[in-house]
Parts: sequence; structure tokens; C-alpha cells
Amino acid sequence: MATSDTATGASSVPRRTRMSPQQRRRQLLDFGEELATEQPLENVTIEAVAERAGVSRALIFHYFESKQDFHLALVQEWAEQMQARTLPPPDLDDPVAMLTASMSAYIDYVAENGDQFIAVLRGSLSADPAMRNVAESTRADLTRRILHHAPALGIEATAAVQAAVRGWTAFVEDVMIRWITDPQLTREQVLALLVGSLPALAGAASLVD
Repeated sequence: MATSDTATGASSVPRRTRMSPQQRRRQLLDFGEELATEQPLENVTIEAVAERAGVSRALIFHYFESKQDFHLALVQEWAEQMQARTLPPPDLDDPVAMLTASMSAYIDYVAENGDQFIAVLRGSLSADPAMRNVAESTRADLTRRILHHAPALGIEATAAVQAAVRGWTAFVEDVMIRWITDPQLTREQVLALLVGSLPALAGAASLVD
């Protein structure tokens, strides 16, 4: 029996998969990340995300209050990804080996996301207080990790040491930005600089009365 044109046409139309709110939000962020690999994040528009996702602009505003809110959600995700990737391997107990593994992962992550790293820390996005809060939270997390392992190096986490470690995180960011924009050092040299500078700085700070 022949199939009617109407039936054929109906069966050929793909059914749209119904997503949960969490799935839809995840999809929109994934498309935003894709677009951010092709252009600066500040140039990623809600219209572009809607077009890539095949949804209306109004739907995106159901999940994000504004373009800035969407950008902030992406930056928060990147910060979480970086924190997860830079966790030291659980099988390491030597603090220097842990620091080396974490900084190696940090360098690789920043190298993969250099433009966005610079935009958040030094570019137009850095003017947004909410973006600065994400950056500050990331620095604070790194500082806490380091201070947690300071006793294993024979260093007491005094106020001076805490200040030195916090300053070291800013030093790390500056070194990475310079390396991305003007790579005069090799990756191995950058790693040695970051890993070697922390114990020396913390050690000097521990001598402060």
C-alpha cells in the first residue's frame, strides 16, 4: 500500500527533543563556549547563541537575565574547570611535586584559553565587578590550597606568608599574560619560574617578624 505524501512529509520532519531546564541551560552554555573560541567573549551576542541553538532570543532570556549574565555564567564555568584541572593528583604527597603538577595543568589550561584569560583579567570584561569577583575567588582558592600545604615545607602560614602567597598569585597571572602575548620563554621555563618562585617568596616571608 502506497504511503501518502502527507504521511511521508510528516514522518520526515525531525521531532524536537524536549529538554529539561538544566539540559537547555547546559546546551546554551555549550554553544556560548563554542562561539567564544571563535571570537572574544565580549563579542558573543545573545542573538548569535540563539541562532546556533535554533531557539528564540526570548528563550535565552528565560535562563539568563542579560548578555552580561550569560557571559558571567561562562566565566564562572571556566573558573570551575580551571580549579578542577589544577587539583594536584591524589597520589602525590610531596608539596613541590604537587605544586609542579598543578602549575603544569594551569599553564596548559591558560594556553588553551588565552584570549578569554586575558579578557577577564585585563580586557574589557575586567571592568565588570561580577567578573572581578570570579577572578578574586579563583585567586583565593589557589591561595588556600597553597597555604594548606605550607606546613609540609616547614613554613608557618603567618600573616606575612599569607600576603606573600596572595601576591604570588598576581605574579602568576602577570607571567601568564606576558607569555601568551609575547612568548619569549618556553613552557618549561615558565613552569620552572612559577614553581621556583613560590617557595623562595614564602620562605623569605616566613622570616618577617
